[in-house]
Amino acid sequence: MREIRAGLADVARRAGVSPATASRVLSGSGPASAASRAAVLAAAGQLGYQPHPVARRLARGTGTRVVFAVRDDRADILLDPFVTRATAAMAAALDPYDIGVSLRRVGLECAADLEDLAADRGLAAVVLAGHDRALLSCLPSGLRGRTAAIGAGGADVDSAAGVGALLTHLHAADRRRIALVAGPSWLASSAPPVAVYTELTRAAEMPTRVVRGDFTSAKGRAAARAILDRWPDTDAIASVSDATALGVLQTLADAGVRVPDDVAVTGFDDIPLAGAMHPALSTATHPVEQIAAAAARAALGEAAPIALFPSTPVFRATA
Repeated sequence: MREIRAGLADVARRAGVSPATASRVLSGSGPASAASRAAVLAAAGQLGYQPHPVARRLARGTGTRVVFAVRDDRADILLDPFVTRATAAMAAALDPYDIGVSLRRVGLECAADLEDLAADRGLAAVVLAGHDRALLSCLPSGLRGRTAAIGAGGADVDSAAGVGALLTHLHAADRRRIALVAGPSWLASSAPPVAVYTELTRAAEMPTRVVRGDFTSAKGRAAARAILDRWPDTDAIASVSDATALGVLQTLADAGVRVPDDVAVTGFDDIPLAGAMHPALSTATHPVEQIAAAAARAALGEAAPIALFPSTPVFRATA
């Protein structure tokens, strides 16, 4: 049989006081006579009363949940594997705090959404993904000090190191016409891979060929078609996500382009499918769970151990 836990009303009834008085005594948040205080404490002890963690956090004004706010213009972004992995990791990291996680998509123009969150009494903190630099500098006052970012300026993967290692490998393998399928230009975390790619191509006096994507296979297919049309002599395509790289491989296969003989391909994330597909995808690691857990704890005020989490290359058949 399920155990019935005594509530605030039960304590008040046994103590002979109002629920409001019992609440003030048990929370230590307001006046009560010595007699009422003694009666309430005695009743709570007799009934084995324990305040519900949600009610306790609401009474303290510290909120009951962390909102993982994902800024993107795609309606289905919350189904993205990165988002689902990050959400699960946050839930596990926050469980010892008796705090839940809720998931919310906000649009690129998200000022009104953030104001709504700032006014939410149940909100403990926000973890924001998909931001740009300007957004972090103009958060509502109610979110400052309790917002952490995933991406540039917050907990993030060292994508420049991971992508840079793959690009260096491609160059060492005599690939001299490398194209990059980058992330969207509005996203702050898209900049480091583009920067390391541009630095390498300029230093090696190679052509710079950048096409923008959005971390989906559909964009990868479109990007590969654009690369083949604009630069048919391309001998390698580096992508900043494995999903994008899978789309690239589909287009290359449809066009009769051999991988890696004609065109080498690399991704980023090292998703499980990357090693299982044929040919297996060369990529770089992305510790999503560690990043998300660190961001969740940072949003609650804990010091983040590191800002950039390492990424290491994983060389397979496509490169």
